[in-house]
Amino acid sequence: MSVDRWSWTLTGATVATVTALYLPSVPRTVPGGDSGELITTACELGVAHPPGYPLFTMLAFLALHLLPGSSPAHSINVLCALLGAGASGTLCYTVCRLAGPGPGAVLAGGLFALSKLVWQWSIVAEVFALNNFFVGLLFSLLTCFHKAENVAQKTKFALWGALCCGLSLCNQHTLVIYVLIIIPWVLLQLYTHNGLCFPGLFSMGLCFLAGFLPYLYLPISSYLNQARWSWGDQTSLGGLITHLLRAEYGTFSLAKSEGKVNMGKMLQAQLNHCVADLSAPVLLLAMIGLLHASLKRRHCAFVLLFAAMVSLYSVFFAWRANLDIEKPLLLGVVERFWLQADAGVCVLAGVGLSWSVCWLKKRLGWDAVWTTGAWLLTVGLLSQMIHSNHRECDLSSSDVVEKFAREVVFSFPNGSLVLTRGDLPGNTLRYLHYCQGLRPDLSLVDQEMMTYSWYVSKLQQHFPGVKFPGHLWDPVNTEEKNSFNIEQFLQHNTHRPVFVCIGLSEGDLSWERTFSRWPWGVCEQLVPITSRLHPEEWAQRAQNLYNWSQPHDSFPPGSWERVANEEMWQARMKMAFFLFDLAERMEGEGQARLYDLSYNLYSQIVDAQPDYPSNWDKNLALAAERLLRSGGGNHEADSLLSRSIQHFGRYLQREPTDPQRQAIHSAIMHLRKERERLRDSQRQKH
Repeated sequence: MSVDRWSWTLTGATVATVTALYLPSVPRTVPGGDSGELITTACELGVAHPPGYPLFTMLAFLALHLLPGSSPAHSINVLCALLGAGASGTLCYTVCRLAGPGPGAVLAGGLFALSKLVWQWSIVAEVFALNNFFVGLLFSLLTCFHKAENVAQKTKFALWGALCCGLSLCNQHTLVIYVLIIIPWVLLQLYTHNGLCFPGLFSMGLCFLAGFLPYLYLPISSYLNQARWSWGDQTSLGGLITHLLRAEYGTFSLAKSEGKVNMGKMLQAQLNHCVADLSAPVLLLAMIGLLHASLKRRHCAFVLLFAAMVSLYSVFFAWRANLDIEKPLLLGVVERFWLQADAGVCVLAGVGLSWSVCWLKKRLGWDAVWTTGAWLLTVGLLSQMIHSNHRECDLSSSDVVEKFAREVVFSFPNGSLVLTRGDLPGNTLRYLHYCQGLRPDLSLVDQEMMTYSWYVSKLQQHFPGVKFPGHLWDPVNTEEKNSFNIEQFLQHNTHRPVFVCIGLSEGDLSWERTFSRWPWGVCEQLVPITSRLHPEEWAQRAQNLYNWSQPHDSFPPGSWERVANEEMWQARMKMAFFLFDLAERMEGEGQARLYDLSYNLYSQIVDAQPDYPSNWDKNLALAAERLLRSGGGNHEADSLLSRSIQHFGRYLQREPTDPQRQAIHSAIMHLRKERERLRDSQRQKH
């Protein structure tokens, strides 16, 4: 079999195998994070968050109509799985072209696809699978350019590479680091081979610019303004540039707020990820690949080019990733961007294995032995990765995030106005509302989006029942800016129930003058302060809104499933907490009544669950103590004291590092003494 045919055979086999593993593990429902927004954008043909992701949006729109799926989310998840499988093929082909077809090529493609992080982000509706595909495509074209035998062939691959560079930047801008390294290197190589001329440069420039054509989608979609969900106003050049440069997020940063970034800590976290996810033997093979390259004059500079791309990208990203990776959820946001560097490491490992086999054959002979050993090593490593990662990466039955959204969206009264905050409620509720047509009577307004000048003017027509008293939400100098604060917004919309999910912005407390927040599951209803609260009636109405059966603490830290589950669990005690807090600000008979109701609710939810959040113990202990001080209601003093001691003690066992540990321990000792005095007095009476 010829080298080219063997290369394509291995590439096809790699893609087919990865596809066979990916497709059964694809989630059937909407995942967490940005997935809900990206799917909704495709359903509505709107514009996604900066920089817009026009290529992904158009591909996702086609997937909705061409790929079979049980839901819009399933179809787009399948699209991403196919792109992820394609990415593994491009890396396999890269090593085939560079070091020859063999086990090293399969190792590079399979290793990348089957690593936990890549697998997880390749089967959900996110832009990372498409970015991985472009990374591999650029590597393949770059290798073909390097191996081309004459200037004409090099020029052909340079033109295709220029187009690919432009297209790749229509998806994820992190690839700009690779592009800025690739372009000078290609031009230098063409100059060295006397292939650099003005017509060639002009053609490559045209191909590069042609790759940006998908960005025309942004102003077209914005001008038509038919999407009920869309981000930004790209009808002006300034608006388009603002969106492309992510100015509203922070250009070249992950978040708007400038957090302190410890580059050493970030790079160490990335190295730890490589060791844990790709394994130490793979990193050793990558180092061997670099060592072999230093001995091969023809390939030395080219392989070092891969190392330079990975290194510079890692350093740049560590510098600009302004998120606190001590928090598991934010670490999950950061680590997705390490995939781009992982692709380069896998190529180097594949090259290292291939060249090691060649070296051993040349030095020691026994060709079949070394080839068989390399195949066994490849199969062993990939089998071990499948065994380790398949269970965690199989999301086919993962529906927790969508269940969360369904429970929330069906809990609202008819005709409600819902002010969403954050990715979890905002993106998932919009997906169900716009893509699946659930609860068309609701109006979903994003709190953060209301702070942008384009939101009201662009999307007001899609909220016919919502009244905006100005152009944007900005509580400072409202008259000068024609803006409004949240109190004014609520006063203009008192004709319908208004809910906030999850929470209100801390930067505007104007609502406190004329409105109150009453708990409603994970959300809260904003009611005029003049409305009279009937605690028992409201508790009966809002206490058991959801049918939620997921066990507590049953998902990995940093996952959206864990966040959704935690919100649902905490929602169970929000009513009890609300009544307790209300009682703290009252006196007299009404206070005792609220403490009694709060204690009863806490007792019900704690007694009904074998496992629950640790703060429930602390809250129940406090409720028992406060009820005791206010008279005890229908409960005996000894029972309340024992309950308080028991749950304060259990809380300290579960949270031994609580800053208030000493104060809680002192409270337990005091309560025990009080219980002993009570029991002594009761014995004396008898």
